[in-house]
Amino acid sequence: MNHILIVEDEAVIRRALRRLLEREGYRITEADSLAQARSLTPQAQFALLICDLRLPDGEGVSLIADYPNTPVLIMTSYASVRSAVEAMKQGAADYIAKPFDHEEMLLLVARLLKQHDLEQENARLRSDLGQAYPVEGIIHRSPAMRGICETLSKVAPTDATVLIRGESGTGKELVARAIHTKSHRAKAPIIAVNCAAIPENLLESELFGHEKGAFTGALQTREGLIEAAEGGTLFLDEIGELTPAAQSRLLRVLQDGEIRRVGATRNRRVDVRLLAATHRDLESMVKERSFREDLYYRLKVMEIHIPPLRERGEDIPLLAEFLLSKACQRLKRPSVRFSQAALNAMQRHRWPGNVRELENCIERAVILCDSAEIQCEHLGIAAAEKPSSVATDLSLDDYFKRFVMENQTQMTETELAKRLGISRKALWERRIRMDLPRPGSARS
Repeated sequence: MNHILIVEDEAVIRRALRRLLEREGYRITEADSLAQARSLTPQAQFALLICDLRLPDGEGVSLIADYPNTPVLIMTSYASVRSAVEAMKQGAADYIAKPFDHEEMLLLVARLLKQHDLEQENARLRSDLGQAYPVEGIIHRSPAMRGICETLSKVAPTDATVLIRGESGTGKELVARAIHTKSHRAKAPIIAVNCAAIPENLLESELFGHEKGAFTGALQTREGLIEAAEGGTLFLDEIGELTPAAQSRLLRVLQDGEIRRVGATRNRRVDVRLLAATHRDLESMVKERSFREDLYYRLKVMEIHIPPLRERGEDIPLLAEFLLSKACQRLKRPSVRFSQAALNAMQRHRWPGNVRELENCIERAVILCDSAEIQCEHLGIAAAEKPSSVATDLSLDDYFKRFVMENQTQMTETELAKRLGISRKALWERRIRMDLPRPGSARS
């Protein structure tokens, strides 16, 4: 039930307005002066103030400062354009002249309350989004990430193209969103595109759009994702997966700020900032001629390398606590905490799947945990796991081989894949490539 404060010194008008609004289901509090209205501030929160412009102890618009988060509807018998303009300039939500029509008052009150509810909901959603994706302050404690954040703050206000590099799951899209949010384009959209997820035969059409009849099935003209990012930021994840034709078209966007839809005869101007990400070795792809050299250097205006989680040990406790709170909220589970053994195990683990693997392990733990404390078995991480004295010198392939050989007799293929942060198919493919067959006596 919405709570409305009426501030009016004429008792007849005040009571009549109260009866009108109470019949509509509103809860009403009355005040006959500024002093009385201000005395209510600590005790009550109102959805709307309906206030006379002229009161015995001052002007009603002065209450706007006392109720900064509440819409104020000003009413007066001294109706004039000047007084209406002045009231609105000082922050009044709207203005109504006395004597007012009852239907007009009710419609105005309903509109202001609905508008206020929408503003509060938007603020809540922005807050939730900020907690889920804290782009204004990427969670970190490590010197490596501190350096990245310093670079990010310098490059974000510019329109420079940025190439974000790092292993899968390190948070490349989060960095891209941080750059967008800190840029002058923040109020425009950021369009994120995973180039590897779009079928090759549809990639150009999806990115650049197409004209009606450009190909079979093109029944109408369609705007591409680059045009959809007009005025904002285009983030191309896994840019190494672009086809040669798409690479050529993208180069024109970077060189000339123009696109040509598939099947079109004319170019269109576009104003977008490009951010790109990849985990692939683009230099080797350039040597192999599978990635255009001129496009590579256009992308490499500024490079940001995100270190893998195993090189950011100081960040693991902070990230784990944040992801735990996020998982509890999303899964609607009561708050829990990590046991010391679980924290120790998380810091010992190599995290080949990086932050994404950490997030999946914590979500699994929240689902499985029946007590107030998460243990190692909930995470699927062995408490006795010890860091090798040569662990930091192992390549990813060496680590994969060692991990599989040490654990394949105690774990199923599904468990192994989950711990490694990869799919069962990827695990099988790596076994074949590295000649690591599953022992016949092990579980499958």
